Amino acid sequence: MARIAVLSDVHGNLPALEAVISDLDRQGVDEVLVGGDLVGRGPQGSAVLARVRDRGWRSIRGNHEDYLLAFRRSEVPREWMTAEVWSAARWMADELSDSDILYLESLPLSLQPQALPGVHLVHGTPESNNHGIGPWTSDGRMQEHLESVERSVLVCARTRRPLERRFAAGTILNTGSVGLPFNRDRRAQYLVLEGSPDDIVAGFRCVEYDLEETFAICARSGFLTAGGATAQLLLLELRQAAPFLVPFMAWTRSEGLGQGVEDIEAFLSAYDPENQREFFESLRRPRPARRGAR
Repeated sequence: MARIAVLSDVHGNLPALEAVISDLDRQGVDEVLVGGDLVGRGPQGSAVLARVRDRGWRSIRGNHEDYLLAFRRSEVPREWMTAEVWSAARWMADELSDSDILYLESLPLSLQPQALPGVHLVHGTPESNNHGIGPWTSDGRMQEHLESVERSVLVCARTRRPLERRFAAGTILNTGSVGLPFNRDRRAQYLVLEGSPDDIVAGFRCVEYDLEETFAICARSGFLTAGGATAQLLLLELRQAAPFLVPFMAWTRSEGLGQGVEDIEAFLSAYDPENQREFFESLRRPRPARRGAR
């Protein structure tokens, strides 16, 4: 009976990763795989990479690795290199060492564990690390993803919400997130798989960690000050285990605002993380013309 662990979406949150490592060491797993997004949205990307490399874990490349690589290469729109809303991304990209960059560039987009070869790991979907599979994904689309990898178990991450969906052709699992979950549970989350290639049982692990220490690291590292609105919204995401940054960017664009710290208070009065679908639908509705507009 093989036993493996899959963790993902650490997002530069070293205290959360250390808590998972302590829990993992009691699980007696044969192999650990990492599903990407080790970096991004948090201040300790380099330290997280060092810890994963020290453990000898194999990893794939998530969309946040691609984002920070693009900033280091200046392969982003020119305005992103100066706009306040991207200041946190610039800070996180600069925090990485040249060795970190080479490591991230070397990461593949998918992996199969040696202990359970019937498992296929991707960050988002088999087609892209920038798309995700979540509770909202239709059964038909999930089955298409399964058929495309020709494995009995497809493991993904990115959407930061644990998920298990079984079909005749196999099973889709989402690991949830170690460092930035979006399922309203602030604990660090990861996945343990055990069994044989034809009979795999999934166990979802949730681990308490010192969230206040993560907040303190954000402050003393300089990330909170340098990161502008993004860094402040990140702290809300950590505290509430729900999305804030992407809704903020969508809302400020809709309102024609500058996406700065001064816009956060008004955004929070308009946004309820418990009603995200209604919030985004409201942004798509025609807006009444502003008084005085021509």
